[in-house]
Amino acid sequence: MKAYSLDLRQKIINVYNTESISQRQLAKRFNVSLSFIQTLLKRYREEGTIAKKPYRGGKPRVLNAAQLEQLRQLVVENNNATLEELCKLLYQQTQIQVSRSTIGRIVQLMKLKRTKKFHTVERSSERVQKLRLKY
Repeated sequence: MKAYSLDLRQKIINVYNTESISQRQLAKRFNVSLSFIQTLLKRYREEGTIAKKPYRGGKPRVLNAAQLEQLRQLVVENNNATLEELCKLLYQQTQIQVSRSTIGRIVQLMKLKRTKKFHTVERSSERVQKLRLKY
């Protein structure tokens, strides 16, 4: 969700300072939530600012660049491996344990293609024998 504009914030503060109006009425008048009004006014009183808070960067990455490169090599070398197997292989090399879903997201972000072989040699020979029996 995008932050409310500085202009809207300033209008809310101006109305609050000039009129005798409750926070609920402010929220209804400007079509914003009551909690936004409460936090805006609290921040204005305590910090003297109405500007939005800066983005803090989110959650840090689990793997660094070198470990990502190791994962890339594992996927290239073990293209038929499942995500669980890739987790185990990565743990053997880096001693960092990550979940199967994390490996899946990273592989998608790196745009690596994993080809799965669905039929083993035994199954393909069984299919050939069944086809011979039909004809």
